[in-house]
Amino acid sequence: MTKLSLALSALAVGSASAFSMNMKADTGANSRRDILQKGAAIATVIAAPAAANAYAVPDLLYPFEALEPYIDAPTMKIHHDKHHATYVANINKATEGKEEVDILELQLNALEAGPVRNSGGGHYNHAFFWDEMAPPDQAAKSKISPELEAAIDKAFGSVDEMKAKFEAQAAPGAVFGSGWVWVCVSSDGLKLVGTPNQDNPLMKGVTDEVMYPILGLDVWEHAYYLKYQNRRPEYVSAWWNVVNWDKVSENFAYVSEKKAGVPVRG
Repeated sequence: MTKLSLALSALAVGSASAFSMNMKADTGANSRRDILQKGAAIATVIAAPAAANAYAVPDLLYPFEALEPYIDAPTMKIHHDKHHATYVANINKATEGKEEVDILELQLNALEAGPVRNSGGGHYNHAFFWDEMAPPDQAAKSKISPELEAAIDKAFGSVDEMKAKFEAQAAPGAVFGSGWVWVCVSSDGLKLVGTPNQDNPLMKGVTDEVMYPILGLDVWEHAYYLKYQNRRPEYVSAWWNVVNWDKVSENFAYVSEKKAGVPVRG
């Protein structure tokens, strides 16, 4: 029996005792009404399902305006408070009454899980995205670890070449419509991957193999349209100025050691 069940049982027993004693002591109409109301409240608590809000939108690690001038404050506020919040509300609704599972664990079989694919993917992707960015002055001081730089050089030739290939992958012709671009750890080193909608490489069936993202960019229009309108390549190029390479290097180290996806807040 869980602690919650024990507590509710004790509450019910105690209330039943109080009900019996109070009925003997006072049979007035007001007293009986109070007792019945208390009994109904207890029954409601016992019958209520577990809380549905298993997932939450994590607070940003910086103010909305902190990524200016590369990502504007109105976009950040709407993106975080409205778009991400909608994904969280929907994944909470889809998993209501079910056993709570970490959002990272939901990714693997998301393609077979209906609403979990879009809303669960949307929650994980955005939580991942917020934490890999930092204000421009902090981002400029961040460093690519020697281990990550060696992996980038092996896979792409150099950091600059990786950025160029990433930007090509993020272009409208490569990821048509809405989606994401990722740098992932695969079984064969680092790879660039583009995914549609809220899919990500952690989901079985999205790519040839399950891969573990260490860097990801949201190329949905809601991520950039207020400032850049239809100029997605300009947004992608500007975004490098807020990438926190310390965090990306940390992601790479984690994935390389654990052979698992990066945990996210929320």
